[in-house]
Amino acid sequence: MKWVPKAAEIAREAGGRLREFFSQGVATEYKGDVDLVTVADRTVEKLIRTRMGEVFPDYGMYGEEGTRERMEREFRWYVDPLDGTTNFAHGFPQFCVSLGLEQRSAGLKEDEDGLLVAAVIYDPMRDELFAAERGKGANVNGNRIEVSKTAVLAEALVATGFPSRKRHQNPNIHFYHEITLRSHGVRRAGSAALDLAYVAAGRLDGFWEFNLNPWDTAAGILLVKEAGGRASDFARGTFRLNSEETLVSNGAIHQELVGMFQDLFAGRGLAPLPSPQEFAAMRAEREIKAKGLE
Repeated sequence: MKWVPKAAEIAREAGGRLREFFSQGVATEYKGDVDLVTVADRTVEKLIRTRMGEVFPDYGMYGEEGTRERMEREFRWYVDPLDGTTNFAHGFPQFCVSLGLEQRSAGLKEDEDGLLVAAVIYDPMRDELFAAERGKGANVNGNRIEVSKTAVLAEALVATGFPSRKRHQNPNIHFYHEITLRSHGVRRAGSAALDLAYVAAGRLDGFWEFNLNPWDTAAGILLVKEAGGRASDFARGTFRLNSEETLVSNGAIHQELVGMFQDLFAGRGLAPLPSPQEFAAMRAEREIKAKGLE
């Protein structure tokens, strides 16, 4: 079975529908406090489910918008019809279709991972299709991609994300602060699947996030590995699809990132925020300089 060509056709068709919805604007509703669902999410997942059933009739499907079909089968597609829903709903053109294929051996428990064997991530606004099959490398629009060569975190551009709801319960803002100070920059573009694809393509040197779901990561993790990168949890343990921690990199900065996370969890080397008095002094200094330029 040639997984990628067939999945790529489905992803491109789904992406075309997303472009149509995006150009027209869509009705938005809420799953949680600010966890958006759009008509496009459900319509495109239904399209993918139908096409997958035609092309891969014996495969399972695990979709973000509730699809759970043939879960006992050897092969299972993890489907995110619209990764970057909040961006989409606000007219911010950073979102994608993500399809990741897992092969599960007989007797595997539901909380155990099989092998990721194929991946397709399609960005319909840039017409970029990232693809990989296990052992065959990764590519974008047919051109081979590899992770970056950046050797130290201080020179690295990395990315992260934040949950749509219960942000106050998520510790990532503290890590964002610390890693911003220790890296060349941190980007937060709002699509974890595209962030992972960008690490694979060498556009980013690393990515981390808490509490992602299998449909967010299945395709991107395989892309990163096939492009020569590494994936783990924050303690350098084996990455799991149901993990609460996702850390990927070009490999060269991976140990430095892991060490930094361990320091942060232990409360070592934290950079304090300026006090209100220090903020006031900085503001006064800026005002003095501004007057001197008048």
